[in-house]
Amino acid sequence: MTLTIAIVGRPNVGKSTLFNRLAGKRLAIVDDTPGVTRDRRIAESDFGGLALRLIDTAGFEAGAADSLQSRMLEQTRSAIADADVALFVIDAREGVTPGDKLVADALRRGGKPVILVANKSEGAAAIAGEAEAHGLGFGEPIALSAEHAIGLSELYDALAPFAAERPPSSPFGRHLPQRGRRSAVLSSPLGGGGERSEPEGADDYAEAPKPLHLAIVGRPNVGKSSLMNRLIGEERALVGPEPGVTRDAVAAEWRWQDRDILLHDTAGLRRKARVEGKLEKLSVESTLHAVRFAECVILVIDATQPFEKQDLTIADLIEREGRAIVLAVNKWDLVSERQGALSDLRERLDRLLPQVAGAPLVATSALTGEGVERLMPAVATAERAWNTRVSTAQLNRFLAEAQARHPPPAISGRRIRLRYMTQGKTRPPTFFLFGNQLSALPEAYLRYLANGLRAAFELSGTPLRFTLRTSKNPYAE
Repeated sequence: MTLTIAIVGRPNVGKSTLFNRLAGKRLAIVDDTPGVTRDRRIAESDFGGLALRLIDTAGFEAGAADSLQSRMLEQTRSAIADADVALFVIDAREGVTPGDKLVADALRRGGKPVILVANKSEGAAAIAGEAEAHGLGFGEPIALSAEHAIGLSELYDALAPFAAERPPSSPFGRHLPQRGRRSAVLSSPLGGGGERSEPEGADDYAEAPKPLHLAIVGRPNVGKSSLMNRLIGEERALVGPEPGVTRDAVAAEWRWQDRDILLHDTAGLRRKARVEGKLEKLSVESTLHAVRFAECVILVIDATQPFEKQDLTIADLIEREGRAIVLAVNKWDLVSERQGALSDLRERLDRLLPQVAGAPLVATSALTGEGVERLMPAVATAERAWNTRVSTAQLNRFLAEAQARHPPPAISGRRIRLRYMTQGKTRPPTFFLFGNQLSALPEAYLRYLANGLRAAFELSGTPLRFTLRTSKNPYAE
């Protein structure tokens, strides 16, 4: 059984660093600036045999009603409510602060088991802070350093009793000096290092289909987080009128019509010249990472300011990455003249973005829910096109008809000949063209073939790739 753990504490105590360490890879943005994390971030982890579901949370700070800090605090409280165990992280070098006491009071009211972690304990400066931590009332703190991977054995021993399947011993070898005290608040109930036996029927286990990775991207403040919350039916992502609320890609597991979806909300992408500071650069990197690992991408466009230059740049990025694309025109409730507006947007889409011509375009309002029910069917259509494979016989019939309607141009008196066409792979569909003088084939003719393929084989909403193979001339020498 998976153990759900919420990592909580005041800002800048190393919660995200510990989250990344337990997850085994860099997932959350880490920086010395307090308050980097704003949303809940979730990751599955195998921590030495313990199946963990980790929840990274924002720094615990009180704020005025409806303020950003207040909304962040609600996200943290939701994480604590969902967790089986709370890891309460303090900075051992600073000792116990009033902010730590505020977190302690909230955890006591939450009623969940609490493991106290004194982070940044790699030096002698942390000894006094560890001693102060006893006064918080959660037993003896576990001294560790998330940055240097020290003290994980004690943390393992503390977590093991909460797991349904209790592993036999800690696989972690690095310990902090114990300074004459016991090593952990809880010790492992199983002491030996015996071998674990595999569960019966393990060989018969059939791997479940992988979920669809779906990313929501766009400019800042176009309603990406609101759209994600509307889709999954809960306040999973932090939203607000302030631009740039989302800093790190937020993932949510979701199920739509018997299909598992891993939905990623991302930080807004501004023009490169406007990206300022290390934090925003890290946010952009997180968004680009989500796009690269997605299978389909929803590009959210502001209906009151559609198809700005940055929208076109993001769409081109998605196409170059080879991902299926769906365009969601959000804030449709603010459009007053709707008659013919959607048709005009479709015409502008095909004219301004010929590389994704015919991509699904859905008018939505994350605020009212209007049109949101049409978004996922469009995603399913785009993903189906992204995975489409066309037989060679069909492709060559198409190629013959396309050349009959519009023959390739002649180069120096010799006409370019396209002899053969086949599909090399899917995701995205990639086609091999065989013929002579293909290095001189104009880009416009490839766009003509791409548009014809989209129309003939229902490949709208997916990039198409062409690989040109020129036949060798036997008389060249």
